Order: sequence, then C-alpha cells, then structure tokens
Amino acid sequence: MRHFLLIMTSVFWLSLGSLYAQDRTVTGTVTDSKTGEGLPGVNVLVVGTSNGATTDFDGKYKLSVSGNVSLKFSYIGYKSQTKEVGSKSVIDVKLQEDVEQLSEVVVVGYGQVESRDATGAVERVTSKEFNAGVISSPEQLIQGKSAGVQITSASGEPGAGVNIRVRGSSSVRNGNNPLFVVDGIPLSGNDVTAGEPDGGLGTSSPRNPLNFLNPNDIESMDILKDASATAIYGARGANGVILITTKSGKGLGKQITYNANVSISAPANRYNLLNRDQYLEGVASLGSNPDDVRFDNADTDWQDEIFRTAVSNKHDVSYADSYESGSYRASIGYENQNGIVQSASLERFNARLNWNQRLMDDKLTFNTSANVSRVNDSFAPITNNAGFQGDLLGAALIAPPTLNPDFQTLGFLNPNNLLEYNQDLAETNRALINISADYDITESFNFRINGGLDFANSVRNSVTSRDLVIDTRGITNNGRGSNVENVNRSTLFEALLNYNKKVGEGNLDILAGYSYQDFRFTGRSVSGFGYGTSDLDAMVDQTIQAGNTVRDAINGDYQQYGYNPGNNTFFTNQFGNAPTLGNPGNIPVNAIVENNYGNYNELQSFFGRVNYNLLDKFLFTATIRTDGSTRFGGNNKYGVFPSGAFAWRISDEDWASSAFDNLKLRLGYGVTGNQEIPHNLHQRRQSFGGIDINNDGTIQQPGRTNVAFENPDLRWEQTAMYNGGFDFGILNNRLTGSIDYYYKNTTDLLIQIFSPQPAATDFTWRNLDANVINQGFELMMDFVAIDNGDFTWNVGFNLSRNDNKVRNLGAFFFDTGNIFGQGLSGAFAQRIANNQPLFAYYMVESDGFDEDGLNDVEDETPELTGQFPIPVWNFGFNTTAT
Repeated sequence: MRHFLLIMTSVFWLSLGSLYAQDRTVTGTVTDSKTGEGLPGVNVLVVGTSNGATTDFDGKYKLSVSGNVSLKFSYIGYKSQTKEVGSKSVIDVKLQEDVEQLSEVVVVGYGQVESRDATGAVERVTSKEFNAGVISSPEQLIQGKSAGVQITSASGEPGAGVNIRVRGSSSVRNGNNPLFVVDGIPLSGNDVTAGEPDGGLGTSSPRNPLNFLNPNDIESMDILKDASATAIYGARGANGVILITTKSGKGLGKQITYNANVSISAPANRYNLLNRDQYLEGVASLGSNPDDVRFDNADTDWQDEIFRTAVSNKHDVSYADSYESGSYRASIGYENQNGIVQSASLERFNARLNWNQRLMDDKLTFNTSANVSRVNDSFAPITNNAGFQGDLLGAALIAPPTLNPDFQTLGFLNPNNLLEYNQDLAETNRALINISADYDITESFNFRINGGLDFANSVRNSVTSRDLVIDTRGITNNGRGSNVENVNRSTLFEALLNYNKKVGEGNLDILAGYSYQDFRFTGRSVSGFGYGTSDLDAMVDQTIQAGNTVRDAINGDYQQYGYNPGNNTFFTNQFGNAPTLGNPGNIPVNAIVENNYGNYNELQSFFGRVNYNLLDKFLFTATIRTDGSTRFGGNNKYGVFPSGAFAWRISDEDWASSAFDNLKLRLGYGVTGNQEIPHNLHQRRQSFGGIDINNDGTIQQPGRTNVAFENPDLRWEQTAMYNGGFDFGILNNRLTGSIDYYYKNTTDLLIQIFSPQPAATDFTWRNLDANVINQGFELMMDFVAIDNGDFTWNVGFNLSRNDNKVRNLGAFFFDTGNIFGQGLSGAFAQRIANNQPLFAYYMVESDGFDEDGLNDVEDETPELTGQFPIPVWNFGFNTTAT
C-alpha cells in the first residue's frame, strides 16, 4: 500500500506539472472598484515576460499563459495589482483609484511637483487642452491658453519666426523670447536655418526655432512665468521658460495611432485695386497721356497672379507600448504646408523615439529621447528691406493693370517675372538627443546625470536670373546668387543630487546640481554675380563650384575674401562687397565673395533648490543659481541669481474648507538674467583690408583696423520680479482659476552705442543705467458647465494687463524700427525714450490727404504719437465639448 500511494502521488504531481507546463487561456474582466464598470485599455502582463494583452471596451481580456505565472494589471490613474494564476482559468480584478497618480503634476526646472504644491506662477497645458485644427508649429498649441503669454507670428509664411512674450518685453534689443527646454535640454533659441546674403532683393525674416518639432509628439507644455520659478535657469530665465515634454509609452498597451489632416488656405483679405479703366482714367486726370501706359490693354489684377488657394497635408504614425520594466514610443511624421503666396512652402520629415528602461529592482532608470528632422523651406521673394521698388507684394500693388502678366518691362517689377526668375531654397537637418540615468542610492537620495546633443546643419541656395528686369538693383543682364551653409552644435552635461525626507512636521526636498553647456556655430557664405546662364539650378551649381575654387586656392587663411578669376587676384573687405569684374575665364561667374565665420560660447552653472512642506499646508521654496558665461567681460564672468517663494493652502484651514475646495496664496521674489546678445562683444574686434597673392603663391598680409575696443565690464541684463497670486476652486472644483499680480524691473540694459564721428571705433556695447518696468495682473477662469458622464462642456477664459515703461533714461533716446522705401534712407518709425513704452511709435503726424490726393503735413518734424506696438490688454477664450 505504501508503494502504491507513493506511485500515485508521484503520478499526481507529474500530471499537475505537465498541466501547468501546457499553454492554456486565462480570461477575466477588470472593473472600477467603486463603479463596477469595465475599464478599457488596462495593461495585463505576464510578470517577467513581454507576453501581455489589453482589455477591450467592456474591460474583458484573454491571454495565453504557460506554467504557474503571475499577472500584473496596470492602468493610468489606478493602483497596479499582481495576481497569481495557479490553476485558475478566470481571474477578475477590481482596480482602485490612485489619488496621488490622479493629482495633476506640473514640470518645473529639473523636476516636477504636484500642482497643489507649486509655489511659483507655473501653468501647464496638456495635450487634452491643446488647440485643435491645423497646427504646424508647437507654440500654436498653447496660443490664447495662458494669461500674460502673447504669441504672434512674424509673418504669414510657412515656418515663419514666432514672437512669444511672457509678461511683456524687457530687453531693448528684442531678445525677448523665453527659454525653451525640450525633454530637459535647453535650446539655444536661435534660428538654425541658413540665412542669405542680400542678393539684390533684400533679406527675409528668421525662421521659427521650433520648426524641427512635430506638434503631434508633444504631451505637455509648462510655462514658468515668475522669477521664483525661472531663477533656477539663472542667466536665461528673465523672459520666462517654456518646458516642452514629449509623449512616451508609459501606461499604454500596444498602441498604433495614425493621424492625418488636409487643410485649404486662401487670403483672408485683398486690396481693392484699380482695374484697367479706372487706372487709365486716373492717369488722364493727372494730365498724362493714357496711351503711354496702355501697354497690352490688359485688365490684370496682379493679386490673382501671386496668390493661390493652398492645399496642405500632414500625416503622423506612432507606435507605443509599455512592459513590466519600461516603455517606449516611436513616431514618424510628414507635413507639406503650402503658403497662400506662390512658391512659399515648408516640407518637414520627422522621426522620434522615447524609451524608458528600469533595472535593478527599479533603482536604476535610463531615459532616452531622440528627435531627427529634415525641413525643406521654399521662400517667396518677400523681404524686410525691399526698398522703393518693393518685393513681390509691393510689385503686385504697383504694377499697372494694363500690363500682360507675361510682359517684361523696365521701370517697375513684373510680379510674375519675379516669381519665375527667382529661386530660394533651404534644407535644414537637425538632431536633438537626450540620454539620462537615475539611480536611487537610498530611499532618500537620488543621483541623476543628463547628457544632450543638439546638432543642426542647414544649406540655403538663393539665385536670381539675369533675365529679371530690375534696372536699379544691378541684377538685369547680370544675375546674382548665393550659397550659405551653417552648422550649429550644442552639447550638455548635467549632474544632479536630490534628497527627500520627512523632517519634523513636514517634508524636505533638496536639489543640488551642476550644468555645463557649450554652443558652437560655424558658417560659410558664397555670393557671386555675372552668371553666364539663365538656368536657376545651374546657377546654384556654379555658385558652389566658384566658392570651392576660392576655398581651395587660399586654404581658408582669412575669414572673408573674394576672387577675380580674370587676373587671379583675391580681395577682402569689411562688408563683403565685390566689384563687377571682367571675363571670368573658365569660371562661369564674374566675381565671387566668400565669408567664413564662427563663434564658440560656454555656460557653466551651479544651482540648488530647497522645498519644505510644513503640515502639508505651508510651502517654502528657495533657489539659487550661479552662471558663468563667456559672452561677458572678465570682470563680470559670473552672476548669482537667487529666488524665494511661499505658499499657504488656505482651504486646508477649518474656517475656509467649507467655502473653498481649493484656495492657495502664493508670494514670490527672484532675480534672473538675459544673456541673449551677439558673440564676442566684450573683446577687441578688428577688420582686415585687401589681400593679394604674390608671385611666389603666398598671400600678402592685409592691413587691420579697429571695429570696437574691449569692454571687460560688460555684464548681462538683470530682472527682479515680485509676484503675488491666488489659486482657487469652488463648486466641487467645477469653477477653478487663478489671479496674479507682478512687478518686473529690468536693469543693466544691453545696447549698441554708436560713437560720434570721427572716433577710434564706430560703436561700442555697454550697459545702460536705466530700467524697463513691466507690471500688471493676470486672471484665468475655467468652468465645467455640464458633466453628466455622457456629455461634458467646458468654458474658459484668460485676461491680462501689462504696463511697459522705460525709466531713468534721462535725455538719452534711441531710434529703431527702420523703414524702407523711396526717400526713406536712414528713416526710423520708433524710439526708445524715457517714460515711454519700449519701441514707441515716433513719426510725422499727418492730417490726411488734401484735395489733390497728396499727404497733408503741417510739420515734418517727427514726434512721439502716443501709440505703442506692445499690447496693454490680452484676452483669450476657449470652449470644449466632448
């Protein structure tokens, strides 16, 4: 009997083991522990493997398993659960809400906090709240969403530069955009698209520095407004900071997403121009002969020739997944945006990978994000400084309607010819890569290292055919072209130590960090004229060929030089102007000028932050950052930027809890800087004179002249800001909002001062002993009007007022805002003056037009008009129905 029982027992266990080893199916339903409703999209994973499934719309799942395994159930906003399978074939799970996970988190410098614990003026806009519709650049996602944040485009062309003002303008030299930080990497903020030399048609506007990002890859944007929040970024925080966080695969099951849109654009308004008959009658009324301007007797509205109905399209594909020890998301995107002006377009290819991996029982975490993009720009001949003959838009308004669109004539521009005989294309490749590692030394100590690379290469080719008739520009029968190549590279290294522990009646959080970032820029431009062909593509090839000839001949010994193929002579000058030369010989360009340039800057920083949460009611924050920058003189290489903030959750007091679901008082003060000035202004600078090749092939040493003397006392602009505000929520938080008051005082204004002539140098850079004051208030409200489970309607608005003034400038003033046109050489439309807002309009006042249609001006002396380009009021409204 004992032998029999032993044999039967062995058979039982062998049979059970064999049963577990076989593949079998486990099913079940995952529900909310409170409501009992099924939860769709719950991630069900076999622990220790990549085998998993997700629940369907009703919360049901089916999964094949092998052996005695455990299943882990995880879902955003709920506490994860792990269940052993054993011999079960049905496993139902009830998940409980995770209150901490549901609390909104805002990203701050070098970390994140729950919004209820934030002491500074920080606002988060998530992907659920982003603007919808046709979005081609990231800043459009938050336009109108935040009080005190003004976002405008420099022009309507695809990829145009953007102006973002957080609580007004502070710098007299227009370096007023905020600092952008993408997944922990601070961007340089400059336009990396290669610019073009003036090829006779003027220069174009800078491009948007965020063009390389696909808006569909962005998860949230956090706006740091006051100095107590931005001081952690020191010398770059004076104009606010926008932290951009991209999407990850965290909390998602296997998920493929495809988005596509097609948009149609047309001019919103057009000028009411004279038709043929009206034009001829007007000529006759002025005493001229209409037959002299009858030309082809056509009836052309030139706006029809340059404008178009533009069709654009955008496609995005992404794949995301999360597993027991990590997650990832990969995406690719394509966009082709056409402008409403002929030949203006932007084409963007984009790929991104975000990957998170946890190791060593989650003590060690690796994060990687990589974004690569290619942007192809096609520019229309629309410029900032076209002169009296105008650019494409000016030509369309001036050209006679009696002219046939295909006719070529002297005296004015034919818009169609300008489009046909001009080509301006740029190709920009950019890679932004970030790798970080976090290690939990103990429960209280965490160490993190962060490395980043931002690399961009851009090539721009701009040519204008000799067949274009612009008699006063030196293009007709001549042709001009340019090839520009820029390389921007920035590397980042950061090391951070974080300590978090309960101390006394509160929680203490300490951050200490070191940061080093360098910025390298190199460029080369080649311009030429006197082309022997009218083929625009061939002109591009010849420009590059001619530039390479010069480069090979003198081996880059001088930064700026030119070449005359006729007599094998090289020359250089301060402005890069090349004279018209004779027979080019075997080079199909009469004369070329090459300019090689570059600069290198470094920023070294030490920073720290202390947060103390007392009784979960009183919140204290103190930060300090020391920045050392090579942009400034030896006597002011380093600057110190401190800040402090306090918050009190009043709604946690017994006497206030019945009236408010949330009421928090915030007070803060901090000092930040602005280092956005050109490179090398504190050092002595010289220009080279002409150079020649000697008979023995050596280059004759050029003469040198001073451009500017050194200024070792040059330092950054500094902004001190006070901020006070309330966050509130009532009616079970259906009505929420905030109100803030701020006062910003910017000192040590950086400006270029031109020397009265004669002088040893033309200009110098210095810090003005003056102030720019911005003060105002912000109000934000959000109301959930309807929320019955099936239908939700949300309404929100924001309102802000900002007063901007220049103080203590005395009798000094600076004219700015150049205007261009016939008889307007050296003319300005704006002035920086004491007790006036920045860039106040300064011009001749007109009483209108007299009976002859001429401008009626009594006094031609310009004066301040009392009108200003910086808005005082900003209002935003949004509503969402689901």
